[in-house]
Amino acid sequence: MPSNETIRRHAPASGDRSSGPAARRGLTAVMCACVVLVVGMVAAINLAVPPLAASGLHPSASALIWIVDTYVVVFACLVIPGGAAGDRFGRKGVLLAGLALFAAGALVSAVAPDVPLLLAGRAVTGVGAAAVLPNTLAVLLHAVPAERKGATIATWASMTGIGGVVGNVGGGAVLSGGSWRWLFAAAVPIALLLAALAARAAPVSPRHDRRLDPLGAALLVAASVALLLGIVQGPEEGWGSPLVVAGFACSAGLFTVWTLVGLRAEHPLLDPRLLRVPALRSACLGMVAVFFGMFALFYVNASFLQYGKGFGVLRTGLGIIPLTVPMVLAARRVGHLARRIGLDATLALAFACVGGGLLGLSTSDARTPYAAYAGWLLVTGVGVTLALPTLSGAIAGALPPAQAGVGAGLQATTREFGSALGVAVIGTVLTARFSAALPADIRAGGHPHTVAQALATAPPDRAHDVVTAFVSGADAGLRVIGVSVLVLGGLVVLQSLLSGRGDRRTGRPAVRR
Repeated sequence: MPSNETIRRHAPASGDRSSGPAARRGLTAVMCACVVLVVGMVAAINLAVPPLAASGLHPSASALIWIVDTYVVVFACLVIPGGAAGDRFGRKGVLLAGLALFAAGALVSAVAPDVPLLLAGRAVTGVGAAAVLPNTLAVLLHAVPAERKGATIATWASMTGIGGVVGNVGGGAVLSGGSWRWLFAAAVPIALLLAALAARAAPVSPRHDRRLDPLGAALLVAASVALLLGIVQGPEEGWGSPLVVAGFACSAGLFTVWTLVGLRAEHPLLDPRLLRVPALRSACLGMVAVFFGMFALFYVNASFLQYGKGFGVLRTGLGIIPLTVPMVLAARRVGHLARRIGLDATLALAFACVGGGLLGLSTSDARTPYAAYAGWLLVTGVGVTLALPTLSGAIAGALPPAQAGVGAGLQATTREFGSALGVAVIGTVLTARFSAALPADIRAGGHPHTVAQALATAPPDRAHDVVTAFVSGADAGLRVIGVSVLVLGGLVVLQSLLSGRGDRRTGRPAVRR
């Protein structure tokens, strides 16, 4: 490892970070495309759930959730190490390595002959995504002048929301042409192309001698997997089964050990003491809540539109577009709104829209006109649009510039952990309610836990009963998620009000250094 003096001597001067505005725009476009790719994969896989369920792999209901969540869990838990690795070894190099790993994992997933190898490919892809996401923001913040940093953060944050919608639309287009394997195969050349563009456009940034924390990362991964294991396996194994109880117990123990190790470590990747700052703690909780709701919706939306409404996979991907309309049209105006009405009011309105939109969607059934469904998607999209730049700015503003990679990693961790938790919770509620709502004679045909299993065992004239049971489960899941988002959002706003910190008129939180 070169010395600090050598690094400073060879690092580009701030005035040479870019050859001009056009080059910065090109760099921003490439970095935003990387964000859309890795976040879009979280959403796109949801469209493949119905074809995966009916495929020759014959996955169980819990296996389907793990196919979705393995990528997200690894992504969430390693994104802070990914940011710290970029800070230490070079953000550009780690970003390029992440894109290569992403492509390799997608290729393994595309050719997987069974569920275990598919899960392994998903895990490798998640490692790559964790290296990519935080370093895109760190590269951008290094390359843009100080007066553009706020707008850059807002643009980058909006890409994390737009990426989910692009994943739905793009995934629908790919899946409409063939097998679920095409979804993963299509990601390989895209990741390699972006790696080539990033190698050309991204500047080399200074490195920082910051120790990595492999023990902390391993404990965080293990604790998160144990928590999701308990949630996901509950409906099939029974909530009092040894596996489920052990999963929750191990999760609690591992999270405790992870906290203690972080408190004792000289250079933890995520210092638990940071969460003592009320503004940072509430912003992290808020980010978890927003993505908990949004990606739970993505998981159910794909199957609801295909099974409940009879949409094809492409039309299903396009069906989520109303959610993104506010993100495209209004993301840059959120900062102005927050300055006018205050941070607390902006967040309260955001959570009211996200939670209320999800509750509105829970009233939909097979007879609901798509226009009404789209209206509730639009309401949810308004809430997401208000929340993302506001919460991202609060988290980014709580850390010094030297920790830009770790700050971006903290944002990504809260988002992806919320996404994984949302998929696990709504998948669990959906499975339990679906199984209970099936007519007794269909349940007796093998205790099916997925629509594909039930349709395979039910007589052809009973398909309507299977779909009705699924819609009932989807509605129950959305109600649980909607109420949870409202409760968590209320806690975020209440904590912000009680702490009395931050400039309510500028929308900038006050944080202790």
